[in-house]
Amino acid sequence: MQTDIYELIECMTTLIRSEERKRCTELGLQVVHFQVLNYLARCNKYSNTPAALANYLGMTRGTVSQSLIILEKKGYISKTPDVSDKRVVHLALLPAGESILKLARPAQLFDNATSILRGAEISDSGANVFEQALTALQKANQSQSFGVCKTCRNFSAQNGGFFCQLTQQPLTNPESELICQEHIPI
Repeated sequence: MQTDIYELIECMTTLIRSEERKRCTELGLQVVHFQVLNYLARCNKYSNTPAALANYLGMTRGTVSQSLIILEKKGYISKTPDVSDKRVVHLALLPAGESILKLARPAQLFDNATSILRGAEISDSGANVFEQALTALQKANQSQSFGVCKTCRNFSAQNGGFFCQLTQQPLTNPESELICQEHIPI
């Protein structure tokens, strides 16, 4: 039985966002500020405007504007009027912004997950790659993780049905497709 790729990517994204929130909290940043800094570190000179940032993040210009004010006050970004069109403002990441971004990125999580993946036998067929990547991220996270039930160490097939070895309860097929907070990666 193969897990839906969307579910696997969603689980990986949740795990990554959880780690980002933890890192941001430690650094006194809001996640949206991290997202702004991360975008500015990756965008080109045609995309470093508040309007492009709002479109990328899927947020209103007002929300983005408030975040930019805070980040500018903290010395993480600068705003520069366009030389041709004074209505356009260009955003740039300042050295302090680069430093805080580097600290906020969950790099250790990815380094650990990469090591786990390198040590595993990798199969590149369909969703299996995502299952392996999710498992590596979960192991690297070393904390309680949410995951799809049927990708858990405690999931088993018994008597033509499914069973949770942790709770000692039978599971229906639809239940095996749901996210569980007691998930232990295989």
